[in-house]
Amino acid sequence: MATFLHRLGRLAFRRRWLVTLFWVAVLAAVGLTAVKAPEAPDEGSSMPGIESQQAFDLLGQRFPGSAADGANARIVFVAPHDGKITATANRTVVEKLVTAAADGSQVASAVDPFTAKAVSEDATTAYATVTFKVKAHDLTDTAKSHLQKAIDTARTSGLTVEVGGTALATQPSAGGSAEAIGIAIAALVLLITFGSLAAAGLPLLTAVVGVGIAMSSILALAKALNLSSTTGTLATMLGLAVGIDYAMFVVSRYREERAKGHAPQEAAGLAAGTAGSAVVFAGLTVVIALAGLSVVGIPTLTKMGLAAAGAVVVAVLIALTLVPALLGFWPNAVLSRSARKKGRIEENSENNGGSRWARFVLRRPVTVLLLGVAGLGALALPVADLQLGMPGDEVKSTATTERRAYDDLATGFGPGFNGPLTVVVDSKSADGTKTAVSTISKRIAATEGVVSVSAARFNPAGDTAVFSAVPSTGPSDERTKDLVHTIRAERPAIESATGTTFLVTGTTAVNIDVAQKVQNALIPYLAVVVGLAVVLLLLVFRSLLVPLKAALGFLLSVLASLGSVVAVFQWGHGASLLGVEQTGPIMSMMPIFLVGIVFGLAMDYEVFLVARMREAYVHGDRPARAIATGFRYSARVVVAAALIMMAVFSGFIGAGESMIKMIGFGLAAAVLLDAFVVRMAIVPAVLALLGRAAWWLPRWLDRLLPNIDVEGEALIRREPAAPAVPEPVPVTRA
Repeated sequence: MATFLHRLGRLAFRRRWLVTLFWVAVLAAVGLTAVKAPEAPDEGSSMPGIESQQAFDLLGQRFPGSAADGANARIVFVAPHDGKITATANRTVVEKLVTAAADGSQVASAVDPFTAKAVSEDATTAYATVTFKVKAHDLTDTAKSHLQKAIDTARTSGLTVEVGGTALATQPSAGGSAEAIGIAIAALVLLITFGSLAAAGLPLLTAVVGVGIAMSSILALAKALNLSSTTGTLATMLGLAVGIDYAMFVVSRYREERAKGHAPQEAAGLAAGTAGSAVVFAGLTVVIALAGLSVVGIPTLTKMGLAAAGAVVVAVLIALTLVPALLGFWPNAVLSRSARKKGRIEENSENNGGSRWARFVLRRPVTVLLLGVAGLGALALPVADLQLGMPGDEVKSTATTERRAYDDLATGFGPGFNGPLTVVVDSKSADGTKTAVSTISKRIAATEGVVSVSAARFNPAGDTAVFSAVPSTGPSDERTKDLVHTIRAERPAIESATGTTFLVTGTTAVNIDVAQKVQNALIPYLAVVVGLAVVLLLLVFRSLLVPLKAALGFLLSVLASLGSVVAVFQWGHGASLLGVEQTGPIMSMMPIFLVGIVFGLAMDYEVFLVARMREAYVHGDRPARAIATGFRYSARVVVAAALIMMAVFSGFIGAGESMIKMIGFGLAAAVLLDAFVVRMAIVPAVLALLGRAAWWLPRWLDRLLPNIDVEGEALIRREPAAPAVPEPVPVTRA
């Protein structure tokens, strides 16, 4: 592989105009296609394989035209202090709002709380439900403003009026400046690392090109592949991060080869043959982790993973071709300022920060290993109390009307009112359905933890009924989860008594089912991803212990980062510092996101750092010296890459929504722990203790494995030795 990539790098450098024009043409073509492509559809939230989704699908079949997935607004009215919502003046205000809301062109129905008995027992609180014919995504600005105007008019009467639901949901800040903040910090890190504006700007330029191509491709294929507008979120985040990192590794190796005295074209070829080989395998590990998200069985997650994997592939291809081509335009501009001033290139000192740190670890590997493992183990302890769910309006800021509506409903009707369970009774025929529904309703109402059960509503055919059961506890309470399991456990006995079955759904049940689905998929996902990556690393390093060490180190870092998320977002330690007003369960997707994304990035650092150690060892260095050599050349670049990743992810901590904060914090913490504790401390300590055994491979296995030559050994044998004196550099103003 090294020989092929070496030739590719030289070719890209020599044919730089052709290669650059090719990528510009690709960007223009997919960009124009994306502009003309149909708008991305709203893919909804289908979760195949769970009971709550089956019940939702059944409702759609048996209650046609009910617009079960249409937008809705739950308007909550609270009377002034010591007042009653049923007072004539207050009642008039409520009824006027309902009448005005019902006039909207996209409104399916607006239910008066006094006719629907949606008034609290103390008569201080009431709510009106407005449902729409279309999904929230398809609501017109006119429809929204019409409803908002009616609400604003009611507020002038002195009533407290808040609104929840999807129709007028506050659009949280997704850290809209996150990408800009990440790029700005990345530019600063690159400038400090390389000491050259050109060297800092080149990775940023190529990363932006890669993200542009990836996102344009996603938009162009949105209609054909049923991709939603959110599918590209992960692709943007990862495409930007790895695009910068991969280009940075190639540029860094190019500067190193120039310091050894190689001509610019040959240095570009060697950079592509050595660092480029590491880029290929690092990219493959990320692609494996992202494509493996399909194991979970959640369509949205699968599409996000595959789209992000495509963005990573584009980043790899650009690092192998466009980066060497651009180096051809500015062969000296990417060198450090001192090199351009002095007119010669100085090779990295034997005593730079990376080599000094490596020697520190080599002198006391047991102490460093024990401290690293103990620290990560302590951070991982909160994982034992992990509670998965889908935080809703209860974790939003009290500055939002949705959170205030949630609190008012909980105060007036009880905490469980915000998460009612929907029970769908399915009978094979209309005969006896009413009797069966009555029996099921009474049995569920008698279940401990159920506060009330609504009257059943039958479909036109009379073979299906639906009613609601209100729990005594909130939607994210563990007791509500136990209640859902209890009701479902009673189903066999009820079925045998009535001959009719039922399903439990609703937002609360969906969240419980999704959490369980993700939890069940986590172990198979880990097995698939880690197993494939271990095989890949076995090919790269030709060692049994290095891949196993890499996988175990990753598990430590991901558990520690997940424990940190639990400590902050579930237990509340330091939550106020991040602007989290209300703790709750950890988002169901969080463990999968951490495992998938962080595993790929962790293996990036492993490949770039350890591949350089392996290269030094293969070329004759003793094990301890090979570790120091690897750190001498790679530590600064890996640290810079980790800082860039952290900058990109940390930008999302400033988002207005708790879930986005959680993702940003979790990913930033994972990169911090993996790069600086696992890869920079535990890895060299373990390799120092293992010595030559770290690179041991049974002879029979060595004969079976193909020789991929990531270290560029074939290049060393083939190429003539570099000049002893570094090649002079023309002094330029670049």
